[in-house]
Amino acid sequence: KKSEQELKDEEMELFTKYYVEWKGGKKSDNVSYANIPRFYYRLPAEDEVLLQKLREESRAVFLQRKSRELLDNEELQNLWFLLDKHQTSPMIGEEAMINYENFLKVGDKAGSKCKQFFTAKIFAKLLHNDPYGRISIMQFFNYVMRKG
Repeated sequence: KKSEQELKDEEMELFTKYYVEWKGGKKSDNVSYANIPRFYYRLPAEDEVLLQKLREESRAVFLQRKSRELLDNEELQNLWFLLDKHQTSPMIGEEAMINYENFLKVGDKAGSKCKQFFTAKIFAKLLHNDPYGRISIMQFFNYVMRKG
């Protein structure tokens, strides 16, 4: 049986070993840690002018790219026209509906910016209790307006 001092020494040794590994003193044997991408970069300090300018410029380029992906008014009007032209009867009250086949046709004609919205996943997300397997054109258009 170990004495109390030996147990404390063993505990301290284990604690030190794990603490050093945790702090990065000794690299872990697990290779998968090397594959984890870096996800945090500190913000540049006030005296790091070049890094601040680089951050501002990269943010501006990112926002410009995102802005180009957005649908402008003319593209939205064209999308609405195509959806209305390809609606599938019968209407439910005042609600115009579209089936998946026509949905894909509109996706082909709508242009490259709209392609991201014409997926089976989005159609299924908007599909509710329609007996003909259709979605509401208005709901889809509102979805595009919110997401795009």
